[in-house]
Amino acid sequence: MTYFVDKHSIVRRIWGKADTVLFIFAGAAAEFALNKAVDWLYFTGKLPADPLGRLFSTVDYSRQILFSEHEAALKAIDRITAIHHGVESARGSQIPDWAYRDVLFLLIDLSIRSYELLEVPLTGREKKEVFDVFNRIGQRMQLKNLPADYLQYLQMRQTHLEQNLVKSEFTTDLYRQYRKHLGPIRYLILKQAQLLTVPEQVSRQLPIGRLAWLRPVLKVYKAVKHLKPGRLFRDALLPVQYKTRIRQMDTALIIN
Repeated sequence: MTYFVDKHSIVRRIWGKADTVLFIFAGAAAEFALNKAVDWLYFTGKLPADPLGRLFSTVDYSRQILFSEHEAALKAIDRITAIHHGVESARGSQIPDWAYRDVLFLLIDLSIRSYELLEVPLTGREKKEVFDVFNRIGQRMQLKNLPADYLQYLQMRQTHLEQNLVKSEFTTDLYRQYRKHLGPIRYLILKQAQLLTVPEQVSRQLPIGRLAWLRPVLKVYKAVKHLKPGRLFRDALLPVQYKTRIRQMDTALIIN
């Protein structure tokens, strides 16, 4: 059976660990809040109404692509494309091409940053492999002006960070919703996770502070994360109704 992502790929190792995925989406929550096209995420009202639900919905779609056989993965990508086209039709305008690329670029960047934060540094070959997988997703979605290789991606990523981020009323509202749905303690941990994962161009525009007190805590967590205390700490990061779904993230490598 042929898979969209090879079973031994570093991408599967990254996205097959619940810890890493949670940090990826902590960072994504930060960058989404600053993106100039964030109004598209508000158009349906689903993101501000249920930011955690939207997170897990995105995780589900990502796993359908990264852990499925080739044809099933292509169908999942096509469903995502169709959903976006439906939103565009309802609004009567098109999502900008650069906004699509922004999401693709941040997923590449945060996949690498989060894995290196929680596990080990990636080799140049592994980073290129992460780029290749997500770039193939972009190609299937028929996105325009995608980078030709990893080096060009790095250049385009930097340009996007400099040109497409702005603090707005949506930024303020999204952080208000994050705090409402997470509660004060989990919200504080979210901001720490963001501080450790996002690029400097993102962190300096957000209310996430500058003192990364979570870094030494992570060193202890990395030593015990496979033990019961480590799992208890991770499960405590999100409300109880999401515990099962968090644990399911760790089953992807086993099932596939």
